[in-house]
Amino acid sequence: MRLFAAVLPPEAAVAELASRVAALRGLPGADGLRWTERAGWHFTLAFFGQVDESVLPALHERLARAAHRHPPHEVRLAGGGRFSDKVLWVGVEGDRTTLGQLADSAEAGARRAGLHMDRHRPYHPHLTLARCRGGADLRPYVAGLEDFESGAWTVPELSLVCSHPPTPGVAGAQPRYEVMADWPLGH
Repeated sequence: MRLFAAVLPPEAAVAELASRVAALRGLPGADGLRWTERAGWHFTLAFFGQVDESVLPALHERLARAAHRHPPHEVRLAGGGRFSDKVLWVGVEGDRTTLGQLADSAEAGARRAGLHMDRHRPYHPHLTLARCRGGADLRPYVAGLEDFESGAWTVPELSLVCSHPPTPGVAGAQPRYEVMADWPLGH
């Protein structure tokens, strides 16, 4: 299974973002981007890759501990940015410190559960909105997100999510995400 730990924004924040994304999709060149689907919007905390089922009990135990160590905290979707000319994203404001600590704990927990994790990098919370394989001028889209801010919400839990690959050969097919388990923060 291809797994990752994530924070899932609530429907109210997703609806606010969807409204802004609809406007961005009307910009010139937007049809050249591969837009992510609203149903899959999430903040990846730690990416685990392919995980053997035999590791799941230890991973569950470690992620439960990670969730327990961090309190619910308030954030909001805000602003935007890009990774080079390949990825457009919306950011987060609020208690980014606790969110980053939760990401670090999820990654450390996966290591302790026996998963090989890539070299640790500082956590940069973002929600991917669109990708472009060949590269594109994403600056107009970033500018369209500059003043975006959703209502604040409290992060209640850490989720373990399975990524099912898109159907091969189907144009525009997107991965499908399935929540495998979640753990309340601070409990």
